[in-house]
Amino acid sequence: MVVRSNNIRTLASIIVVLIVSLTPCSVSSSNSTHKTFIRCLVNHSEPSHPITSALYTPNNALFSSVLDSYVRNLRFNTSTTRKPYLIITALHVSHVQAAIVCGKRHNLQMKIRSGGHDYEGVSYWAEKPFFILDMFNLRSIEVDIESETAWVQAGAQLGEVYYNIAKKSKNHGFPAGVCPTVGVGGHISGGGYGNLMRKYGLSVDNVIDAQIVDSQGRLLDRKSMGEDLFWAIRGGGGASFGVVLAYKINLVKIPEKVTVFSVYRTLEQNATDIVYNWQHVAPFIDNDLFIRLIMDVVNATQNNGTLTLRANFIALYLGDSKTLISLLEEKFPQLGLKQEDCIETTWLQSVLFWTNINISTPVEVLLDRQPQSPVNFLKRKSDYVKEPIPKEGLEGIFKKMIELKDTILYFNPYGGRMGEVPSTATPFPHRAGRLWKVQYQANWRTPGEGVADYYIDLTRKLHKYMTPYVSKNPREAFFNYKDLDLGINHNGKKSYQEGRVYGVEYFNENFNRLVQIKTKVDPENFFRNEQSIPTLPH
Repeated sequence: MVVRSNNIRTLASIIVVLIVSLTPCSVSSSNSTHKTFIRCLVNHSEPSHPITSALYTPNNALFSSVLDSYVRNLRFNTSTTRKPYLIITALHVSHVQAAIVCGKRHNLQMKIRSGGHDYEGVSYWAEKPFFILDMFNLRSIEVDIESETAWVQAGAQLGEVYYNIAKKSKNHGFPAGVCPTVGVGGHISGGGYGNLMRKYGLSVDNVIDAQIVDSQGRLLDRKSMGEDLFWAIRGGGGASFGVVLAYKINLVKIPEKVTVFSVYRTLEQNATDIVYNWQHVAPFIDNDLFIRLIMDVVNATQNNGTLTLRANFIALYLGDSKTLISLLEEKFPQLGLKQEDCIETTWLQSVLFWTNINISTPVEVLLDRQPQSPVNFLKRKSDYVKEPIPKEGLEGIFKKMIELKDTILYFNPYGGRMGEVPSTATPFPHRAGRLWKVQYQANWRTPGEGVADYYIDLTRKLHKYMTPYVSKNPREAFFNYKDLDLGINHNGKKSYQEGRVYGVEYFNENFNRLVQIKTKVDPENFFRNEQSIPTLPH
């Protein structure tokens, strides 16, 4: 057995010589570090699970395709974007442990990517030399209907999770995001939500255990990591504390039949009054109903060349259409919902509806790890609203949107279960008192720095215009809607001061506890990025 192990290590050493000999030699000192780092990885991986097949350097023919496969914002994949000098596509927990031990030993920056949907690309680019620990191979999903739980690895995507739950039960689901290609690791660790949140809260409100590799390379579960760290990785962002391998989730009850609808109303169709009433209904109505509001600018049908605002009301109701229509006739008659607007379907097929896939498409499309729509250049920002916006305020917002033209607003209603969970139960603090969350969007297809600046500026202008209507002191933001406009941490001597700027907006009073936990579990700040949780100043 020892001889076999030695033979494997000898073979691995030969392979690593080949890998490092193919590494570009532009800067000899850093090159030497990278070669030593790769040797360290090989030496620290288990012989029964050699790491060499998981390593990709820029000279590997597959390097670009591996990097690009999980890039979801083209802003961070241009010819001038710094690329990693190594991608580790972990195939086994020992590869994750080796990446941490060796990365820390050589003081190298590691980016952790599960699905690549970080809006600022923080999981796959950096200003300084870095390597990527890519989790997409670690994506097992084990559903146990008897206990109504599932173990889900970080590299799995939400569509795969939903598909595997529905395969076992027509009466169970999980309250997470509506985009099926979002990775579990980043989504859950950042407090991800979906259209079940008014009924069942956030993803993190339904997590009961986890597996994480810490800064010492130890594999820990809830019991061995302790309640502080378990609290932190349920909404505080896993990448600041370790590498989350898997979450154990509680499944939730779903009726076999649900109802969805998507209706549009323009200003000419009384959108202002309908939106005004939406804000008095959506956060307070039956918890079984979630009505998202999306507003964009389109050409008016009446006048050539005239622009108008369009409001899209898209909903999921945990029940049949007859009951839904009766409910809305009583609570929200201004919408004018009709039977023909409604589609009764299964919960799994409703996922297709919400991601603009034809509902008759075979549900196996949820197993496709690439998005159905083309990847865009994009910018996102967020806000929270605590008081209804006056009608004249809405009119001003719509006028501003028409002036800017290429911006989109998403309003996601809160209330229900979201108002029942204490703000300190998880790091995610935006609970009772929030009527809805705002997302600002700009999307574009044309490359170029000037084009990007134009669209990014549109979101900033609309965000600034909304100031009177959103939360204050702090002006709150959602961590999973990553926004580097809020501040960037350079992870130097001013790390705590820099981190506090965005940290309080994302986490409110929970920021202080996150910092204390970070200081305890990762005092050397190995797990760092542009908006990570800082350690306390020395």
